Amino acid sequence: AWTGRRVLVAGAAVAGAAVSRALLRHGADVLVADQRNSDRVTQLVAAGARFVGVPDGLPDGVSAVVASPGWKPDHPLFLAAVAAGVEVLGEVEFAWRLRDPAVAWLAVTGTNGKTTTTLMLESILRADGARTVAAGNVGLPLADVVEQPWDVLAVELGSPQLHSAPSLRPLAGTVLNIAPDHLDWHGSLEAYTRAKARVYAGNTAAVVNADDDWSVRLAAGSARLVPFTLGPPPPGGLGLSDGALVEDGADGLVELGRVGDIGVPGAHNVANALAAAALARIYGVAPDAVARGLRAFTPAPHRNALVATVDGVAYVDDSKATNPHAATASLLAYPRVVWIAGGLLKGVPVDEFVAAVGHRLVAVVLLGADRADLARALARHAPDVPVTEVARVDNEAMTEVVARAAGLARPGDTVLLAPAAASWDMFSDYTARGRAFAAAVGALPARSGA
Repeated sequence: AWTGRRVLVAGAAVAGAAVSRALLRHGADVLVADQRNSDRVTQLVAAGARFVGVPDGLPDGVSAVVASPGWKPDHPLFLAAVAAGVEVLGEVEFAWRLRDPAVAWLAVTGTNGKTTTTLMLESILRADGARTVAAGNVGLPLADVVEQPWDVLAVELGSPQLHSAPSLRPLAGTVLNIAPDHLDWHGSLEAYTRAKARVYAGNTAAVVNADDDWSVRLAAGSARLVPFTLGPPPPGGLGLSDGALVEDGADGLVELGRVGDIGVPGAHNVANALAAAALARIYGVAPDAVARGLRAFTPAPHRNALVATVDGVAYVDDSKATNPHAATASLLAYPRVVWIAGGLLKGVPVDEFVAAVGHRLVAVVLLGADRADLARALARHAPDVPVTEVARVDNEAMTEVVARAAGLARPGDTVLLAPAAASWDMFSDYTARGRAFAAAVGALPARSGA
């Protein structure tokens, strides 16, 4: 369907480059649009693509535009394409059209927990012997994997990807949770949730978080619901019983594993494991594969990762907590926290969030562009908690932040990087922020040889 067609690919980062490679394999005339003539662009040009920068209008002869998720839907290039009657599709939509229909997709979305759940799902599927890989927003780009001989794909999908994937019909999908996020991209919470709901389109079974109103609401009208909850399992769903993950099956409760099999702390990660188990069971994995998969699961970096314990203080990197909803789950996983927070809040309010976590805080160190918003919320809702701000934004800023946090912590405390904000004001991404935190922790002098 793509042979001989001129296709403009908007974006040359990971997803866009994968789309360009796939189009070149299929004989398309590929134009790559991007602000930077990067090494990836050089490689694509060497493979036969043409680099066009960011053109003012739609280049002549273009019959389709494939959008990378980083490009907003109101970009002038897309508006020009629509005005010219040229289809604009997202990279997930493109991959869906290329797929082998015999390969099942199990799709995961939500404001938080997507990557952890998808990687848990991949591990469970592999434990059952399936040929599988995590793809999409984590692992490999979908356009690189959909034509390979898998049995099933564990697919993480963000809201920008779902926004432009109208044909998507996974075997099963889940919306883990919903909280305000990416409002700068979508324009409203309504548009954000509408995009998330696409993960449920055409499902054989929709996996819903019974503890999250939005998850339940967005699945309304699905052919079959499989709920999960941190309480006892609802009929036909999954839950907890005496420290076990259990499924309410036709012949009674089926044990799928133990909470102790989950290698990451926090109730939110138990919920993630239940969601992964539900998706895997819909695909048909054996019950004992769930426990084996959870035990084999390795969490992605910068998600509640213990960096070191120094003088009895645990230093935990949860740089991936880029919004208040994620930071709440992280903060509530530890009893006494010296909290490192701040960055770009993306227009999300923080008062309710700070009020909910204030009782866990023993001190706070703030950094980043929107730290004043957090400072004001802390003054209102946790006035007795000491707050210090680091204004610098140079390469040594995190070193100072961690040093101040270390000075405020006592044995038994957790110094937690859970910023509740994006990182782009000071770092290239959340992984760079997490690496800076780990490096600063590594440079701390141990006072007692711990």
